[in-house]
Amino acid sequence: MSSTDQVSPPLHVPISVSVPGNDTASTLPAFRKKPIVLLFMGMAGSGKTTLVQRLNLHLNANGTKSYYVNLDPAVKSVPFAANIDIRDTVNYKEVMNQYELGPNGAIMTSLNLFATRFDQVLTILEKRAPELEYVLVDTPGQIEVFTWSASGAIITEALATSFPTILIYIVDTPRTASPTTFMSNMLYACSILYKTRLPIVLTFNKIDILSHAFAQEWMGDFEKFQEGLDRQGDDMGYSSTLIRSMSLVLDEFYKTLRNVGVSAASGEGVSDFFEAVDEAAREFEREYLPDLVERKEKREGEQEERKNREMERLMKDLKVEGGGGGGRGGGGEERGGGDRGRRGGGREGGEQIRVEK
Repeated sequence: MSSTDQVSPPLHVPISVSVPGNDTASTLPAFRKKPIVLLFMGMAGSGKTTLVQRLNLHLNANGTKSYYVNLDPAVKSVPFAANIDIRDTVNYKEVMNQYELGPNGAIMTSLNLFATRFDQVLTILEKRAPELEYVLVDTPGQIEVFTWSASGAIITEALATSFPTILIYIVDTPRTASPTTFMSNMLYACSILYKTRLPIVLTFNKIDILSHAFAQEWMGDFEKFQEGLDRQGDDMGYSSTLIRSMSLVLDEFYKTLRNVGVSAASGEGVSDFFEAVDEAAREFEREYLPDLVERKEKREGEQEERKNREMERLMKDLKVEGGGGGGRGGGGEERGGGDRGRRGGGREGGEQIRVEK
């Protein structure tokens, strides 16, 4: 394993955060087939970090070179040696104090600050790429902070444009034994899949406590899930009716969903996990990458059209100003001054466009 790489300089001052579609995406390095990037997501307590540690042990035991990135600024310690750690760049407690934020707000702001330097992360990964098979990225425990933030979208898209990127959605299997919790997890996985448009591997963790066979049965047979709801009782009222309806909607989603069971504690199912990941990487190259490139080109085309429109407006304003200036001399100077006064609003509008751009 390589030594720790740091992203510099440290960030302690307010920095404007870009949004997806900015110049960051257009300056990414050329796409590579290796390494495969694994983005670990899941509800708090599902075992994301512990699973990354288990995979770390498995890869080291098999002599597979891998790289580890920690994106959780609030974690006190990680059980694996992170090669790139957000905590080396952004001080979570200082962000909380400086911006007077709560825990979740500080995590999101820390990610926003780190995202402004993510080009350095891509540069490091590009240099290490020839010798790596996998890059494992551990995200914050609060799933919504990463999946629904601008910084999370920037980081995900930047990685996906450079390397095969797979979403690893971790499910706490014992908690999912409840049909209600199961449906909540499936809806979240479905929303992430369609938001990112990347392959996803649904990973049922903690199968050493409870087998994930029931979950696979529910995904494969709608009637079995209905029976599980019936056993839960009819005291749920409207919620039960809603869950039954949603299970019908997600039935098609289950057919294409790749899922495995693992145990971060015992290591059970890790080999099956990597088989699913390799299969998802081939799917990424075959189906997802062309769509990603097409969307990127479309976005760049729209940006170019917007720049051209703004330039045309600017040139029109300059042309009008030049015409007004020609009225100077004798009695025409007063009229020219009046024209300039009347057209002042147009000139200010042009300056405002340049500021926004």
